[in-house]
Amino acid sequence: MAVRTFSPRHFGFDTALIYIRFHFLFALATLLAMSPARAEEANACEQLPKPSVTIKHLDEEISFNTRYSYRQLTSMSGEKLRPGSRVLGLTRTNGIAQFALNMPAIQDATERYECASPQITLTLGFKQMTVYVGREFPVGSCAYKEILEHEMRHVKTYQAHIAKVEQAVQEDISRRFMTGDVWRGLAGIGFARVNKELEERWLPYVNREMLKVESAQALIDTPEEYARLSEACGGEVKNSPNSPLWRAKVQPEAIAAVNR
Repeated sequence: MAVRTFSPRHFGFDTALIYIRFHFLFALATLLAMSPARAEEANACEQLPKPSVTIKHLDEEISFNTRYSYRQLTSMSGEKLRPGSRVLGLTRTNGIAQFALNMPAIQDATERYECASPQITLTLGFKQMTVYVGREFPVGSCAYKEILEHEMRHVKTYQAHIAKVEQAVQEDISRRFMTGDVWRGLAGIGFARVNKELEERWLPYVNREMLKVESAQALIDTPEEYARLSEACGGEVKNSPNSPLWRAKVQPEAIAAVNR
């Protein structure tokens, strides 16, 4: 009944690196061993903000569409169906995960070393979520209401799942990057390293977590649910031109969600 197009496979980066040149001593030493000037330079790193990880929830309004026939919805499902099968309702959406990295840094006089603070923002959510009901079922009819109610269960499952993903991702990424202190090392290396790690380690991780929603969706589309719908409204759904009632299981479609 509900076929979902889900695509968190491609992600974008909005990156910015701010260098603030400030003379400081990049070494581990006590303030007593430094001159006042060098002590001031060493303390400059403390002016940077602490490393942070922020999760922004992407929340767009759901749209509803009754312009397509069941034949068109069946074609839109993207799956080879068994003979006589039809798709009466359809839910499609794109999963979005986008990292934005800002990394203010302070370099020493030689420009060889720096202290830097990764400021990471991850935007998560679903966009362009559309619920379709075949136009053969007039808005307000009993069959329309039954099909729509079924699809809205899928919508609520998406919403509940993304809330769990946000919490898990926040905890795991924060544990990695929110060290409580700035990062120190060779100039430029810190930013490049964080950027690479986000792209190669954390984006695939977020992708896997978001795709777990398919397991939860499958719990809705059971033979028992199809049997219930086929008998709903005094057999109105079963006896419609769309009979028999069936939904294909469709794998997530690879649609890019890139914002570079």
